[in-house]
Amino acid sequence: MAGKHSRTRIFSSPAGIVATAAVGVALAVGGTVGAVQLTSGSDQSAQTALDLTPTTAPSSLTPSSPAFSPSVSASPSATASPSATRSQQAASRSKERTASPKPKPTARKTTAAAKVLESGSCGASFYSDGQLTANGESFNPDALTAAHKTLPFNTKVRVTNPANGKSVTVRINDRGPFIDGRCLDLSRAAFATIASVDVGALTVRYEVLG
Repeated sequence: MAGKHSRTRIFSSPAGIVATAAVGVALAVGGTVGAVQLTSGSDQSAQTALDLTPTTAPSSLTPSSPAFSPSVSASPSATASPSATRSQQAASRSKERTASPKPKPTARKTTAAAKVLESGSCGASFYSDGQLTANGESFNPDALTAAHKTLPFNTKVRVTNPANGKSVTVRINDRGPFIDGRCLDLSRAAFATIASVDVGALTVRYEVLG
């Protein structure tokens, strides 16, 4: 007579599969998982007990070694191309321009009025020929000179024509004239300054200047 054997089977339920996956994850993180006891009773359908008590504290998720951040190397700086040099004259053009100082007006020199030592009226004539004057100079009809009987050489005499108000200052360098009524014999240029040479002679006013 054949005996009847009863066999107790332990089935893995879907909850058991999930628990097994959780244990794998815990081991990957670094913790040590304790014993897992899965119990399934014949009278209890698909009951699973999961003991996930870690025997050691799980290690921190933060890595012990400091995170290495790759340093960004500085890009090489571009070398400036050599700039063209300018001449000294060109460089001066870029400088700020300043206004040139205005020239100050120069004071005019005023000559003191000559002192009149003697004055009077007499006849005057002119001459244009001659080689040497009484003081030894060569006679120059174009120079403003005159002849007088007694005045010292190089004396300045202002001669005025009262008819037109024209005057000329001459230098005495000769003797004359030797005609009565005349006191001055002017050079041709000096006489032409105050009157026409066609007149030949006229009455003038003279002033001896000191």
